[in-house]
Amino acid sequence: MTSWPAVTYETLRWDPLPAETMGPGLSAYVGGSRQYAAAVPPPIARADLKLPAAALSAADDATRELSRFDAELGHRVSAFGPVLLRSEAAASSQIEQLTASARAIFTAELGARRARNATLIAANTASLQAAIESADAISPEAIRQMHAVLMAELPRHTPGQWRQEAVWIGASSRSPIGADYVGPRWDRVPALIDDLVAFIRRTDITPLALTAVGHAQFETIHPFTDGNGRTGRALAQAILRHRAVTRSVAVPVSGGLLADVDGYHHALTAYRSGDPEPIVARFTEASVRAVANARELVSDIDEVRAGWRERVRARSDSGVWRVLEVVARTPVVDAALVARELGIRPQNAYPLLRELTEQGVLTVKAEHRAGTFWRSDEILHAVDRFAERAGRRQRAGS
Repeated sequence: MTSWPAVTYETLRWDPLPAETMGPGLSAYVGGSRQYAAAVPPPIARADLKLPAAALSAADDATRELSRFDAELGHRVSAFGPVLLRSEAAASSQIEQLTASARAIFTAELGARRARNATLIAANTASLQAAIESADAISPEAIRQMHAVLMAELPRHTPGQWRQEAVWIGASSRSPIGADYVGPRWDRVPALIDDLVAFIRRTDITPLALTAVGHAQFETIHPFTDGNGRTGRALAQAILRHRAVTRSVAVPVSGGLLADVDGYHHALTAYRSGDPEPIVARFTEASVRAVANARELVSDIDEVRAGWRERVRARSDSGVWRVLEVVARTPVVDAALVARELGIRPQNAYPLLRELTEQGVLTVKAEHRAGTFWRSDEILHAVDRFAERAGRRQRAGS
């Protein structure tokens, strides 16, 4: 077991709400003030991270795989970056049991709000984008911005604000008594985040190990009332970009973590006990799986695009080809989006979309109160297949 400072605990008193603010059932449940154990995470900014040689070697190999894949797509980032970003957002959300089809997610990004999960996953995409944009200067403010974007539709969770109440995992939602884990006292959060940011800025730790440990420390701090898991995995993408492991695309590492969610959670528990090796191993395995799955997604999309070139009947200079470039990276569009991407007026986008619909390449559907959308079912199926592969549970011993 690797030596690393373990979380300690302090005893705090749980003061339930006044009885007059609660129903009789809840008042009877909490029954008065009781004590619970809250985490006291150690500072790690200067902690000495020592991992077994085999773990470091595997992490370095996985880092090279991530960088190699990123470099392969460097000149095609506009074609695949958006799809990979949304695949990461969907996988990260699925870890929190938030699922939706690719069609629902892309439609939600255009303003359709009928599917709640899809709307939340679309917000996660925006949070990931904010994380990547902050990679050059990761700071407490940047982390709060990731959360603000993620939780914009859920104001009760004070988007972008450090929590000022207890948070916990497991047991009842009514109180932290008997919870599996209770985050640190809320007034400890700002200093702990400052310490975490100082750790992230270190250059003496191999990038993937830094990413895994930084993520685990963030989850240990649990600085927000909700959305900590998704924000923490967005932070992991920012760290990978900060350390130049990725430069062009967001490799969907959460898709790799999704293959063994129990193992991921057990690794976070081990981290709190002073053993960072399991979380580094989970991120190492997840990175390798993510690259393999993402390569298959890229191949599937390339195959769809090749099919379009064979099937679509249009002049070589026709605008429909430019529309297809947009659809390949954003498989649900409306006329306004196409017009922005092509630099034309919306009324000039309609004939191009109509032509592709008549040729059977796109499907059109009017969404209630959201307008008319066109979609490529072929690209959407490719994205859904990525999600299906990511969600397949890893076999024991594999």
